[in-house]
Amino acid sequence: MKLAMSQLAGLRPEIDLPAYDRSALSHGIVHVGLGNFHRAHQAVYLDDLFNKGLDLDWAITGAGVRAPDAGMRAALGAQDYLSTVIELGPDTTQARVVGSMMDFIPVTEGNGPLIAKMTDPATRIVALTVTEGGYFVSAETGTFDASHPDIISDLARPDAPHTVFGAIIAALKARRAAGTPPFTVMSCDNLPGNGDVTRDTVIGFARMIDLDLAAWIEGQVAFPNGMVDRITPATGDRERAIAAQCGIDDPVPVTCEPFRQWVLEDKFPLGRPALEKVGVTFTDDVHSYERMKIRILNGGHAVIAYPGALLGCVLAHDAMAHPLVHAFFRKVEQEEILPHVDPVPEFTPEAYLELIDGRFSNPAVEDTTRRLCLDGSNRQPKFILPSIRDGLAAGTSVSGLALLSALWCRYCAGTLEDGTEIAPNDPAWDRLNATAIAARDTPALWLAQREIYGAVGADAGFAAAFATWLDAIWAEGTASALRTYLEG
Repeated sequence: MKLAMSQLAGLRPEIDLPAYDRSALSHGIVHVGLGNFHRAHQAVYLDDLFNKGLDLDWAITGAGVRAPDAGMRAALGAQDYLSTVIELGPDTTQARVVGSMMDFIPVTEGNGPLIAKMTDPATRIVALTVTEGGYFVSAETGTFDASHPDIISDLARPDAPHTVFGAIIAALKARRAAGTPPFTVMSCDNLPGNGDVTRDTVIGFARMIDLDLAAWIEGQVAFPNGMVDRITPATGDRERAIAAQCGIDDPVPVTCEPFRQWVLEDKFPLGRPALEKVGVTFTDDVHSYERMKIRILNGGHAVIAYPGALLGCVLAHDAMAHPLVHAFFRKVEQEEILPHVDPVPEFTPEAYLELIDGRFSNPAVEDTTRRLCLDGSNRQPKFILPSIRDGLAAGTSVSGLALLSALWCRYCAGTLEDGTEIAPNDPAWDRLNATAIAARDTPALWLAQREIYGAVGADAGFAAAFATWLDAIWAEGTASALRTYLEG
């Protein structure tokens, strides 16, 4: 049955439906980046809240600033902005229809409709899911990259910007001129200190446009830090088939694991939905939660993805079932990542690792190693390099993390161990591929990418370990290198 409001009553009784009157919803949040993660995470939390009859004036209006976003707008618009979200447990499948989104702003050149909607006084939160690499942060300096071509382009046309940050600044400028209090800017991306990163990007860019406006933003706009978590694969034919098996015709369904978590700083001057009533944790100690999640989970994804992919494991749970890959994951986590992670009220690092082990091993989700290998040039500096830096500073082992870097380099050389060609899998793939091929003979070339490795690449001990592992991988193969590491 085609997903639409008029068809909901005909769906199977086991499918969870919105228990609230969607016509009673009113706008409160603009969310930019309507990918699978947002629809399986923030949209679900709000759907839960609305199902309790609470805060119906905080509905989501979707938005995007890239050409593919127009396709998502068309797909969701055709089904009344409803989303099918299917939780896949090891032994259970539970489908629900999520109705917390009420509209999707037209995606246009210059982002005029988006700026207008953010200028609307009813907009009290602007939320972002624009990927880890979408914040214009220099990996080398960790600060706003004012030289990025997209920023330079927006600087020439600040009233008709291409980027979401240019649009945010234009809307804040208009609200200031109208005497309207500023909205809160809430990042929902997997970034250490995502609120602080967002703040630095917005203020850094604003200073290039208008110093007085930048000072007003710095003094008036809130950028809460937050940690978000839910494994959400990309949508393909399999996911559409699962929706069809549930009796729903939806071209853009979302599948995900049952687990989800959201931790936020309570910094919302214009108010916020009562998300604590549906399981969101509000705390001043978001950084401990995000360090645990980003290093153990996101870092762990990299630990299984590159060796798993090279050894022919297409799916993440297959990588976890591979004895060498799973043992590598456990040893690197326990010896080189966990020692630099603090406990949080809900979990010790050791208990969190056990949770992650089970989540990665869930065969129903069918997350791919290719998705986990995607965009290493942005993810490695955020998920892996912090653990390396901490290990070097503490004088503890980083041998397994050096091996992981060598495996990433070998992956970027463009072929699996059986000779299968790897399709480009990074925005900087051409550069990474050329560097990885050259690094086969001169390993130091890989670590010389300062925009990725920074000072870590110049550390003599780490460089020596990396070179040893890369030579071993090329000479004897991934499996042999993993055995050598595991044998100590």
